[in-house]
Amino acid sequence: MAAVNLRIELKNRLPKKRYEHVIRVTETAKKLAEQYDVSVEKAELAALFHDIAKFMEPTQMREIIEREADPTDVSVLGFHHELWHAAAGRLIARDEFEVHDSDILNAIRFHTTGRAAMSKLEKVIYIADLIEPGRDFPGIGELRDTNGKSVDELMKNCVSHSILYLIGKRVAVHPDSIDCYNEHVKKRIEQL
Repeated sequence: MAAVNLRIELKNRLPKKRYEHVIRVTETAKKLAEQYDVSVEKAELAALFHDIAKFMEPTQMREIIEREADPTDVSVLGFHHELWHAAAGRLIARDEFEVHDSDILNAIRFHTTGRAAMSKLEKVIYIADLIEPGRDFPGIGELRDTNGKSVDELMKNCVSHSILYLIGKRVAVHPDSIDCYNEHVKKRIEQL
């Protein structure tokens, strides 16, 4: 599906405010992709799809995830349903829109939790979702500052911020996020 047709489909599926967020994430992801030598076309598609399931009912998302029965996807069901749209979105992109590029599908799937061994495309989508221009929270300026920073450094800062946010709210943190954080901290220690 061409990006322009996907945008029309997203307008039909998402409230205006969420659609505008998706467009801002897409533009941010394209800029990051250029900066970090990632396919801009793949970044655009993954960013457009990343919230396609965001406004589905939790029961619908659960049905999609359980039907596939992928243990990685099923693992999100033990956490707040806010995480479910990423797993459901990956399956919708694959099954309804015939996206078969595993890197794009993983970027959609892991944009909420991160994981260890993320590709550069996955990191670009995770970061773009957190720092797009519509986001406004304490510390956002530091997260948006990409000058001279590697994509790994940006990812470490973003996943650290997300985990601290969740801990501050006293909610469970998905193990994929912890694995992602640990991987990036270990990389930094190894570089010292």
